Amino acid sequence: MAYIHHQRYCMAFLALGINHKTASLDVRERVAFMPEQLVGALQQLCRLTDSREAAILSTCNRSELYIEQKQLSADVILRWLADYHHLSLEALHASAYVHENDAAVRHMMRVASGLDSLVLGEPQILGQMKSAYAVACKAGTIGPLLGRLFQATFNSAKQVRTDTAIGKNPVSVAFAAVSLAKQIFSNLQCSQALLIGAGETITLVARYLHNLGMKRIVVANRTMEHANILAEQFGAHVVLLSDIPAELVHSDIVIASTASQLPILGKGAVESALQLRKHKPIFMVDIAVPRDIKPEVGELDDVYLYSIDDLYAVVAENLKDRYGAAQAAEEMVSTGAADFMVRLRELAAIDVLKEYRQHGERLRDKELTKARRLLANGGSAEEVLMQLARSLTNKLLHAPSVQLKKLTAKGRLDALAMAQELFALGDSVSDSSSDKKSQ
Repeated sequence: MAYIHHQRYCMAFLALGINHKTASLDVRERVAFMPEQLVGALQQLCRLTDSREAAILSTCNRSELYIEQKQLSADVILRWLADYHHLSLEALHASAYVHENDAAVRHMMRVASGLDSLVLGEPQILGQMKSAYAVACKAGTIGPLLGRLFQATFNSAKQVRTDTAIGKNPVSVAFAAVSLAKQIFSNLQCSQALLIGAGETITLVARYLHNLGMKRIVVANRTMEHANILAEQFGAHVVLLSDIPAELVHSDIVIASTASQLPILGKGAVESALQLRKHKPIFMVDIAVPRDIKPEVGELDDVYLYSIDDLYAVVAENLKDRYGAAQAAEEMVSTGAADFMVRLRELAAIDVLKEYRQHGERLRDKELTKARRLLANGGSAEEVLMQLARSLTNKLLHAPSVQLKKLTAKGRLDALAMAQELFALGDSVSDSSSDKKSQ
């Protein structure tokens, strides 16, 4: 019975995966989860491993799994991840990191606060973390423990945003891409931008370009519906992905960020467009993982192609104002993680205390019934009260006394120290001594 209770109150958090600091773009592409894969992947993960609760965060810069288990088994999770993406376990081990329990909680809070991002303090990651939570809820793989952790993570990130200047200046991958474009084209108002995709990153790019006065923005997307919403905000023109070759001829800037599993733009289409442009250069940024633009496109003489990893130097230049705020943010996250684990451990005791209280109340009611019967039969009130107190004390102390003797007989002398601390016996002894001295 004691073993069952121990298992019931055991909890173990894992945060594991790869990111831009540990894995190349090629590896990140292979470990990325497509949006349509997530629900099935989460359900399979919980079915095939020891995970009781799970969520997956997959962005262009990271793929991470957040797990709650009875007992830590990171190797099982990494093996599942390798099998799912058809990778060798050795290759994954070379790039993967694992955080356990308190460190896992702190890692999640750092990620949500933008402290672990390629762009320090970038705001998009919090929205992506919330999406990961929503998908896991849809998959049915979020329970009470991971659910509490996500809520604490969101609160921690919100506090960092509110109380520090880490997100004050507009620094993001989208901002970095537009900054590069400004360096190459002195007058963006006379240029045309072709934006491939209609997600959050492309929306940010469109906003930055629009604010800089760019008049000609074309949005190419698989469906017109989402692209039209974006186009209405910034006065852009919408085309389908099949129209990209025709639009390339007129586009000086191409920025791509879709969730496509296969490249959208190849060397042949770009080469044909360059000939019609009479080799007027095209600036391209591929923010997608997996990549939307084939790397071979960068071999063309009149193309300046940047991948998401190439943006790091631009990003670093724009981060100077955020480094000072990062230290305060790190302290907030550490405090938030420690507070969460304390609250969680307190919650683990509630069920035990509730069960023990109910046990005590049952004993009390039983003894009260017996005392009332004795009084009704004419028993002395003083004797009945004394018997009630003596009997209730004996019954409340019986089980702890028996268990303590058994444990110490087995050599578990630590149980004596725990009992002394649990029942505050040292304090009682001190108090008694003080009372005697004062008398």
